[in-house]
Amino acid sequence: MDERLGKKIGEGGCSEVFEWVDNSKIIKLGKLNTDYEGMQREYQNNYVAWESGLPVAKPVELLNIAGRPAIAFERIFGETIKERFFKQLLNQAAIPVMKSIENDVRLTARALSEIHKKTPLGSLSSQRENIKSFIQSVEYLTQEEKLKIITMLDAQPLKQLFCHGDPNPGNIIVRVDGSFAVIDWMNASIGNPEADIAEYIIMVRYAILPDSLPSAALEFFDTIRETMISIFMDEYCKETGFSSKDIEPWIVPIAARKLSADGISEDEKCLLIKDIRGYLSQLAEA
Repeated sequence: MDERLGKKIGEGGCSEVFEWVDNSKIIKLGKLNTDYEGMQREYQNNYVAWESGLPVAKPVELLNIAGRPAIAFERIFGETIKERFFKQLLNQAAIPVMKSIENDVRLTARALSEIHKKTPLGSLSSQRENIKSFIQSVEYLTQEEKLKIITMLDAQPLKQLFCHGDPNPGNIIVRVDGSFAVIDWMNASIGNPEADIAEYIIMVRYAILPDSLPSAALEFFDTIRETMISIFMDEYCKETGFSSKDIEPWIVPIAARKLSADGISEDEKCLLIKDIRGYLSQLAEA
């Protein structure tokens, strides 16, 4: 494709990640569902995060590689929390595994709290308007359902804080020294941290892991989902002063927004739709 690209080292719903030939950088190469405007937005958001003093990879330049948009980033060496989690799941010694998982869940909470405490030194898009736009684009809900959910969203106080937008464990890298870096800033915005936390809770609660994992690992994950959420909330609330009640009103709007994502399966979307409609039904009966 391009002689400057080295080994492929990662892939997500919108991009592939390659080593640069001199190993000093990585290249995030957009897939067909990512246009130049989207990649430019990620570059700008990442630059704002870097300028604001957050632990992120420095964006180096925007590129065009074989007609595909790309970003060159400073290379950060380490392992994502997602990679660590899958290794932990494959380890059948449940007690030490749970302790390792707990440590990484708490690290995730601290990483997000650090983002939410920062004032962005640059322009970011409106989180609330972004969420509304995503909800309106969803084909799985009726227009009446969408309007009810947007009304729920508008009932929440409007904040103007730094938010990541995609706090999944594949976006947090743990360095060898135990420090962390946060990547993938395409969905960063200014708004309510509660949305990021709702996103994390929904991910843990509804994620469908690959069938290639042993059945024992899948069953173990099912038994610890809510424990992981409780650990996360314990750490995040200690760091920020938030409570679980602050997050609850955001679960349905963020679940609806998540239906617009390319990176989750239809089975996962069906679970989200069922619970969204269940909540709306309870609301109508109240």
